[in-house]
Amino acid sequence: MISFIPETKTFFLDGKNFTYAFYVSESGQLRHLYCGKAIEHDDLRYSETCGASSRMASAPGRNDIPAYRTSYESYPPEITFFGTSDYREATVAVRNHTGDSLLELSYEGYDILESKPKISGMPSMDGGETLIVHLKDRYSGFDADLYYTVYDDASVIARRIVYKNGGSEKVRLERAYSFAFSLPSSREYELISLYGAWAKERHVDRTPLPHGIISIDSKRTASSAVLNPFVALVEKGTTESTGNAFGFSLIYSSSYALKAQKNIDGSAIVLGGVQDFDFGWVLESGEEFETPEAVIAFSCEGLGGMSRAFHDAFRNHLINKRFVNLPRPLVINNWEATYFTFDNDKLKAIVDAVEGTGIDTFVLDDGWFGKRDNDRSGLGDWVVNEKKLEGGLSTIIDYVHSKGMNFGLWFEPEMVSEDSDLFRAHPDYAIGMPSRPRCYSRNQFMLDITREDVRDYIVDSVNKILTENKIEYVKWDFNRNVTDSYSIGRDPERQSEFAHRYALGLYDLCERIVNANPDVFFEGCSGGGARFDPAILYYFPQIWTSDDTDAEERTFIQYGTSLVYPLSSMSCHVSICPNHQTGRTTPFSTRADIAHLGATGYELDTTTFTENDRSEVQKQTAEYRRIQHLILEGDLYRIDDPNKSNFFSETIVSKDKREAILVSYRRLGSVNNEIYRVRVCGLDPKRRYKVLELNRTLSGEVLMSVGVVPSFASGDFTTVKYHFIAE
Repeated sequence: MISFIPETKTFFLDGKNFTYAFYVSESGQLRHLYCGKAIEHDDLRYSETCGASSRMASAPGRNDIPAYRTSYESYPPEITFFGTSDYREATVAVRNHTGDSLLELSYEGYDILESKPKISGMPSMDGGETLIVHLKDRYSGFDADLYYTVYDDASVIARRIVYKNGGSEKVRLERAYSFAFSLPSSREYELISLYGAWAKERHVDRTPLPHGIISIDSKRTASSAVLNPFVALVEKGTTESTGNAFGFSLIYSSSYALKAQKNIDGSAIVLGGVQDFDFGWVLESGEEFETPEAVIAFSCEGLGGMSRAFHDAFRNHLINKRFVNLPRPLVINNWEATYFTFDNDKLKAIVDAVEGTGIDTFVLDDGWFGKRDNDRSGLGDWVVNEKKLEGGLSTIIDYVHSKGMNFGLWFEPEMVSEDSDLFRAHPDYAIGMPSRPRCYSRNQFMLDITREDVRDYIVDSVNKILTENKIEYVKWDFNRNVTDSYSIGRDPERQSEFAHRYALGLYDLCERIVNANPDVFFEGCSGGGARFDPAILYYFPQIWTSDDTDAEERTFIQYGTSLVYPLSSMSCHVSICPNHQTGRTTPFSTRADIAHLGATGYELDTTTFTENDRSEVQKQTAEYRRIQHLILEGDLYRIDDPNKSNFFSETIVSKDKREAILVSYRRLGSVNNEIYRVRVCGLDPKRRYKVLELNRTLSGEVLMSVGVVPSFASGDFTTVKYHFIAE
């Protein structure tokens, strides 16, 4: 619920379990007052303080009273801007037609809407009561509308800003962030981010927040594997279950920046949005720029509470409602079995080998189109290679369907090979300047999807395959990042719009392909998990988490990913051993138990299965179907951090707390092990639970206080699983 108290000019935004408050000062500034656990609507201005600073300047024209009372730098902000007494990181920067970058955004009014309007051309959360606060620079006419949306079923607030040129002359946006968030309390904060690389995505980095500015960003025209578009600020000592945590996740898939600044008085601000390096956006008179949405989660129950807030928000208000809670395809992918070398007979053999095991979807990966015998040719030519697939796709599709399975197909729509019919006919379709040699990555170029004619070609080519064939599943890959950022035909002063226009082009492709094929299940991929972000989740209910499918490595990757993203969004496959990425051998059961902590499948050569393997897969798939509703809808409680422990344990609990599972993994076995006790989390202490593996009934209170002692098999990389059913 959103309230405005006229007497104090204070806005109170009450969501699930939290309150967010700010007010309008006498000089028209928006000053932050509070964000934390839900409180009464008292006059909070008494708590406002002006901390230490250095040589404050008064707001323009306000030298009649002490500077600290009017300076924009003096108080926690809802938006920051440069040149008129605020020296902190700016939320917005504008180059006026006179060449100056001065800006002073003052309060003009507000509106409260029952439901949030959709952002034009970009994914965003749906629903939610929304406050719009209108700000204006009274000299230039430049406007900013600040959007705040709250939800009664998730402890998050959605933030974004719309910038408008209300003046008579064109201006150039040089920074257009989505939000500024203040933490006025002088606590010791720690910053958490998710770093990585190919096959090492979303590992957790936690460091004390120093004085100055920390930037988490991407300049790759993709959210990237290097740094995920997420940060959290937590009070020092915050654990999985205790302490205040503030998480910030950007619904965006291109170059971005998230920054945290700690001030001398101990307060901090977090802000971010579209990457401002090599960014400029021309706004003619009357034009506006909509920023991507940021989702801010609050928890007074530690990192676990923050994660569950994000999970609820994304499942309830972001992920495709057609699929978010439906059972997921349980796939077998041919990639690690065949790579580029296959024909109908080889593919049929893979299908035959899983008949009756519970695997329900066969996915044909890279190599089915054009002249595609390796990764140096064929991309962009979305025409079936009938030298490999005699009779076209229908031969293998019909065979898969005859076995009672669904058929899936791999695409990489944003890419083109130099050795392709498309590139030979339209070299201008590729990103880059014709006068410069382009950079190769994975032996391929990228298509300039900022151009409508290029997008039209992609849409027509992909939709032709999808409409002419009965395809139930698509894996959409993206195996490299942008270099040579340049779009042929765009004015020189607008080339710095490229990275954001690429995002808008991507979302247009998704709207015209995903929504044109509403019965097809789409999975995102990016050379593994290099584009794992909320905007992609808006279109694709799950994303390939990493090309590293080793169970041991996956504990780190899936642990970090779960800080922000629900288990149902993580595509996790059981693969062959020795593992193709690490060379490690882990038990078949362990690989399944770790892969079952997400949307599961198999990626191996099934033609090598023994009867024991087939029997094991049948048991694994049946077990997964029994627990899948917990993966799709349950609450996650992380117990052991694999970065700090020899163990990795998670409990997933149904929303009504009537059912739960505990999966516990031990990395290395040894002689005379220490006793390892797992205290189960998230159960109802008043209920009694049947623990199936122990054939014993215990209270939730006992299970959470006394716990269980897993009996691991001897050896390394072993797992134990427990099921809890309320009586």
